Amino acid sequence: MDMKTIKTYENQKVLVLGLAKSGFSAAKLLHHLGALVTVNDGKVFEENKDAQELLSEGITVITGSHPLELLDEGFTLIVKNPGIPYTHPFVQEALSRNIPIITEVELAYEIADAPIIGITGTNGKTTTTTMIGHVLNQERSNSVARLAGNIGYPASSVAQEAIADDELVMELSSFQLMGITDFHPEIAVITNIYEAHIDYHGSRPEYVQAKWRIQKNMTDKDYLVINWNQTELRELAKSTKATVVPFSTEGQVDGAYEIDGQLFFKGQLIMSVDELGVPGQHNVENALAAIAVASLKQVRPEAIKAALSQFTGVPHRTQYVGTHGDVRFFNDSKATNSLATRMALGGFDHQKLVLLAGGLDRGNSFDELIPDLKGIKAIVLFGQTKDKLADAAQKAGIPIIKFSENVESAVPLAFTLSEPGDTILLSPANASWDQYPNFEVRGDRFVQAMQQLK
Repeated sequence: MDMKTIKTYENQKVLVLGLAKSGFSAAKLLHHLGALVTVNDGKVFEENKDAQELLSEGITVITGSHPLELLDEGFTLIVKNPGIPYTHPFVQEALSRNIPIITEVELAYEIADAPIIGITGTNGKTTTTTMIGHVLNQERSNSVARLAGNIGYPASSVAQEAIADDELVMELSSFQLMGITDFHPEIAVITNIYEAHIDYHGSRPEYVQAKWRIQKNMTDKDYLVINWNQTELRELAKSTKATVVPFSTEGQVDGAYEIDGQLFFKGQLIMSVDELGVPGQHNVENALAAIAVASLKQVRPEAIKAALSQFTGVPHRTQYVGTHGDVRFFNDSKATNSLATRMALGGFDHQKLVLLAGGLDRGNSFDELIPDLKGIKAIVLFGQTKDKLADAAQKAGIPIIKFSENVESAVPLAFTLSEPGDTILLSPANASWDQYPNFEVRGDRFVQAMQQLK
């Protein structure tokens, strides 16, 4: 462990609410820092391996429900799992008693020796975070840029390992940012802000404010890298103390920008768009954000170009997974809403594209997809939303619309509909939970089905 040894939590009664990876990590860290930790998780004890392990380490564990009387125990702090909404009765009761509530990224900040680069936004967070890590590690020898946060590596675990010369490249969801107090990145990135998670935040302004919290403790010595294509973000940029570094695909700015298919940082040519290792207009924006961060960290232009041309994408996010019979396969299982699928579709020639889509029905229509579906060669649909999607596909004039049982059976069907030179894209536009435990499993089944064609 190479972290700051802090005394803040010694003998403090702290409640960790909700386990999963981040809660498990937070509970262990707080225990190590001398706190009197209680864990409360909804999953029953017999099925709860994490709770069993924490109990064996001497941590108090209460599972199966969230009893309100637990709050009578005089906790000085609650570390809340980001997935639990503030509207939850237990959280509401804690708030009414003025018990401070944080998420574990705040703990990570408190113990981190390494500076933090924080990335938030509606879409592109994971890709941009991974790109930044990849570029910053391009010419390093004795230190490392470490990915952390919402990307699947709990920030409070990674922060314990990081030395002062490292960087923590941290993907931050709006849910995590709701629970910060002193959290202070030296560079923050906001990729974009669209409609999302309104069910959790209650309203769009609250969602935007949650994202905007990323810069609340920043000073003029820190850099806020921000999408200048978005009017809303240009407006917000007026109210930050941080030094604003814009990126734009719509003309020259005092930061990173694209002009005529070339990518620049403050007048310096970095590379051309067609040298990027990942397709799609949205990835140009992600790359510009990465170029801005890398340039601020003094990475050489040649190294940035080398890193971004080798980068072939994040697993399950418009990821190239192979070719069979001269047909290319892309796994975009992480596209769990229409917007993400629209982004992916922007990167491909529709006349040579077979799309696989469908999944959990959340009551929304797919009318907004219609303009983006136009010109597609064929579509194969599965899951609860297949009929709704077929309706949108018909309105878009897609000539071949087929149904299949699931992703596994959609792949061979899509292959029979394709010709050499075509692309088969899984970009479901829906969550996976009607048929699969998560989008990763759905994407893995797609890859396995492609491999079975051989």
